[in-house]
Amino acid sequence: MYTYFYKECPIGPLWIFSDGEAICAVHLEKDGPRPSTAEKPDDLCHRCAMQLREYFAGERKAFDLPLKLQGTDFQKKVWNALLQIPYGTTVTYGDLAALAGHPKAARAVGTALRGNPLWLLIPCHRVVGATNLGGYGGPQGAPIKQWLLKLEGALGEPERD
Repeated sequence: MYTYFYKECPIGPLWIFSDGEAICAVHLEKDGPRPSTAEKPDDLCHRCAMQLREYFAGERKAFDLPLKLQGTDFQKKVWNALLQIPYGTTVTYGDLAALAGHPKAARAVGTALRGNPLWLLIPCHRVVGATNLGGYGGPQGAPIKQWLLKLEGALGEPERD
């Protein structure tokens, strides 16, 4: 397992995890596992960090990285459906359930989104509740979700440092 610590991220420091063939996970430093200091970043981790920098600068609308989906068959269906939601748009949990082939599974979709280890690259923030913003994992979830949606122009403009 290779890792990269991306500390300049506007939403907080990130760990990027790669197995050498695909990106396996992205975690906020405060929320995820800490890799051992013996782990070194590979080219894929560097590529991911570069693409994230471009995304946060408003220069990239889609990621071009191999991703390793690790989850149940249902989670993978939801995450693959999530990849179909264009930059700057949102769908409801019910819409995503239908897109994933399970139109009555809106609550289960929410659970699948909470288990997404690639939440920035497979954009969970683009899924909102029918009447509100909806949830987002982590202690600062809602503010991060709002910031990402604003970055993409789905809620106005983000606040810049």
